[in-house]
Amino acid sequence: MIELRDVSKVYRQGKREVIALDGVSLRVAPGEVFGVLGHSGAGKSTLIRCVNLLERPTAGEVQVDGRDMLALGPRELRQARQGIGMIFQHFNLFSSQTVAGNIAYPLAIAGWPPGRIRARVEELLALVDLTDKAQAYPAQLSGGQKQRVGIARALAPRPRVLLSDEATSALDPETTRSVLGLLRDINRQLGLTILLITHQMEVLKEICRSVAVLERGRVVEQGKVVDLLAQPGTRLSALCYAPLAAGGWPARPGGRLVRLSLVGDAAAQPVLAVLARRFGVDATLLEGTLERVGGVPVGRLLVELTGAPEALEQALDHLREQRYRPEPVAHD
Repeated sequence: MIELRDVSKVYRQGKREVIALDGVSLRVAPGEVFGVLGHSGAGKSTLIRCVNLLERPTAGEVQVDGRDMLALGPRELRQARQGIGMIFQHFNLFSSQTVAGNIAYPLAIAGWPPGRIRARVEELLALVDLTDKAQAYPAQLSGGQKQRVGIARALAPRPRVLLSDEATSALDPETTRSVLGLLRDINRQLGLTILLITHQMEVLKEICRSVAVLERGRVVEQGKVVDLLAQPGTRLSALCYAPLAAGGWPARPGGRLVRLSLVGDAAAQPVLAVLARRFGVDATLLEGTLERVGGVPVGRLLVELTGAPEALEQALDHLREQRYRPEPVAHD
């Protein structure tokens, strides 16, 4: 649904050049919620604005829903943008317009007849649970309600793609969860493709299926969120989790420190008990974390295994076969 190929964006400030994007390539499948994660200044906002050509790339290709965006003339580009909704960090609502007026605005610009506009606005107010706020003004709304209006406005022309530019970073945690729940429901109900940029790891883990990690204008890692978090040594895992440290744990005679990765069904298995029953290996849990990412259990454990050398090797072979990715660690 969205494809960027070797996209670069260079800003010129007098004689100085600032490279905001440097050869970025990514693919977003239809109906997918795809996250772009990065710190401030990484180029995230520039990237998302290149998708609908609010920023025109210096080089590269941009395709949305099979259309070469850079090849479109002004009229064709306006039409293409009707299929690409966008929500913003600071809502960007018209303060002089009611909630209904804000939602109706892009439809009026597109030339929809009044009766059809009214019906669509009522439909969207119900979708975002703001029917009772139709005649309220933005100043009378909470931050979460303002963002719901922004989402409804973005959905008004029935786009197939929704761009989210740090849409929850100005909201408190509870409101963030509510807005993410709404986006998840919209994705499921409408089959909408969502490209979401954020610096918030919790947002990524809550809603995104795939991710690209952006640093200094370059994609340094890309893949499924669950896979990257479960795999030791990935950039996403390092950003998300503090390292499981071996220091501070006294080494027992014959003991081996091992890091384990758990994902999906493996997280629900009594792995430590199995090692004791089948191999006579004692497993002491030293540190660990387990959470749900997109509904999938994902975790990491630091354990100390003790037992006969042959039994330890058999236990490690079993862990590899069961895809726990055992990673031996030396005592610090």
